[in-house]
Amino acid sequence: MPKVKTNSSAKKRFSLTGSGKVKRFQAGKRHLMRKDSKRALNRLTGSTVVSPADETRVKRLLGIN
Repeated sequence: MPKVKTNSSAKKRFSLTGSGKVKRFQAGKRHLMRKDSKRALNRLTGSTVVSPADETRVKRLLGIN
């Protein structure tokens, strides 16, 4: 069987934790943030873990299976 190619956009957006979960950054902090409160923007800071429902799909894009 041929090797599975890694999706280039996925490898820039996701990374793996030590336990094998998929880590992602929060959406909504790129532009049009004038209307958002400081509290709402601070909540989007940092990273979070991909939901279990989407984890298998993201791992397939990363070539991990």
